[in-house]
Amino acid sequence: MTYDTVIINSHVILPQGMLDKNIIIDEGKIVGFTNDIPACDHKINGNGLISIPGPIDTHVHYGVYSPIDQAAKTESHAAAIGGITTMMRMLRLGNSFKASLPEQLEAASKNHYVDYAIHASIFTPQQINEMPYCIEQGITSFKIYMNLGGDVGHVYMDMPPYSSTLSEATVDVNDKLVEEIVKTAASLGCPVLVHAEDYESCACGIKTAKEKKRDGLPAWSESRSPDFEAKAIKTISKFGRDYGCTIYFVHIGSQKALEQIKIERNLGSKIFVETCPHYLTISYENQKGYLAKVMPPIRTAQDNAAVWNALSNNLIDTIGTDHVANQLKLKLGGTDVWSALAGFPGIGTALPLLLSEGVNKNRITLEQLIRFTSTNAAKIFGMYPRKGTLDKDADADITMIDLKKEQKVSSELFGSFSDYIVYEGMSLKGWPVKTIVRGQIVAEDFQVIGRLGHGKFVKRHIR
Repeated sequence: MTYDTVIINSHVILPQGMLDKNIIIDEGKIVGFTNDIPACDHKINGNGLISIPGPIDTHVHYGVYSPIDQAAKTESHAAAIGGITTMMRMLRLGNSFKASLPEQLEAASKNHYVDYAIHASIFTPQQINEMPYCIEQGITSFKIYMNLGGDVGHVYMDMPPYSSTLSEATVDVNDKLVEEIVKTAASLGCPVLVHAEDYESCACGIKTAKEKKRDGLPAWSESRSPDFEAKAIKTISKFGRDYGCTIYFVHIGSQKALEQIKIERNLGSKIFVETCPHYLTISYENQKGYLAKVMPPIRTAQDNAAVWNALSNNLIDTIGTDHVANQLKLKLGGTDVWSALAGFPGIGTALPLLLSEGVNKNRITLEQLIRFTSTNAAKIFGMYPRKGTLDKDADADITMIDLKKEQKVSSELFGSFSDYIVYEGMSLKGWPVKTIVRGQIVAEDFQVIGRLGHGKFVKRHIR
C-alpha cells in the first residue's frame, strides 16, 4: 500500500512524552507511527524538528472590522504562519441567528486556509431562544459578555458579509440575562464562555478616572480593577453551581481573578480557565502608548508571574489569543486611552511566544504546551479525538516546530488585516516552520503555500 505522506525523523510530542517514530498520514488522517519508511507519495523531512498536535486558538475575533469573506483569508493566513491549525471564532451578531448565521457560514466556507469552529455570543432573549438552532448548525458553545451593559454597553458586532460598514450596537448583559443564558446552556449540555468583568463597576471606575484626568495604560488598568473581575467571577460561578453549567473563563490575566476562581472551584463550580500570551509577557509597566489596550487590561509584572505560576502548575487549561483583527487608524482614533480601541492582533505570535518565553525558559514543558494549546481545548469544546491529538484516526493536524530558530516579530510577517503588532521588534527563539492541516502543508517557513478554502468548518455535536 502507498500512503499519502510520511513525516520522517522528527521528535513527536504526545501527552505521555516524546516518541521518535515516523508519522504516517493518509486521506487527511493519522494512520499510525513506524520506525520504517513505508511507500508514500510525499516525504516530509523533520530532522531537528518537533511535531506537535495542531494548536487550537480558542479565542479569535475576526469579521468585525473587515467582513468575514475577507477576514477569513487574512486571519487564517496569520494563523497558518503562526502554526495554528484550528481557529475558534467569537461570532457576534446583533440580531436573530436564524436570520444572519447562514450567510456568515456561507461566506466563511470558501475563505479559510486552516480549520475553524465557532462560539456564538448571546446578547438578547431572542438569541437565548435560538441556542438550540445554533447547536443544529454545529455551534455548541456560547459566550457571555459581563463587561457590556449600562454606560459601557457599546460593542461592534460582526459585519454582514461583503459589507464594509462597521456594525455598532448597544447591549445590556445584566445579571438576569446572564442567569437565563447559564440556565439554558446547562439544559442543553453546553459550556458558556465568560468575559468576567462587572460592567457597573467598570463604568464607575472609568468615570472616576476621567474626572481625575488620568491617562495611559496604568489608568486603564486601575479603572477596570481586578476586583471587578473577581466580582463577576463570583456572580456567574454561583449560577454555574445552581444550574450545573460548565463555566469557561476567557482571558484571565490577574492574580486576583485566579484567586477568586480557586475559591469558586473549591465551592464546586465546574470551571475551565483560559489565559492569553499578553497576560504572560507584557505589563502596563513596560508598555508605552495605547497599543496594548485590551479588556480586561494588561496588569503588572507581578500578575504576569502569577499567571505563569498558575500555568506551570496546570491551574490554567487553555491558551487563546483574544486576537482582534483591527487597524491603527481605528485603534488610535482619539487622543487618549479612553478613546483608543480595545483589542489587538496576536494569533501569529501565540505559539512563538510560548516556545520562546515558556518552553525555552523552562517555565512549561512541551507536554504541557500541547495540553494548553491543543488537547484541553479539543476536549472542552467537543472536538476530541478528531482534533487535539496525534492518535490513530485523528485529523492529521500537525505543527512542526524548531526550538532553535530565532526571528524578530513584525506585523508584515503574518499577512493579517492588522497593520501593527504589540510585539514589534521582539526577538523570539522557537518558531513553527511547517503547519499541516488534515495532511496538507498550508504554511512553510513563514510562507502560506496552502489552498484558500482548504480550511473547513468543524461542526461540533453534544455527546
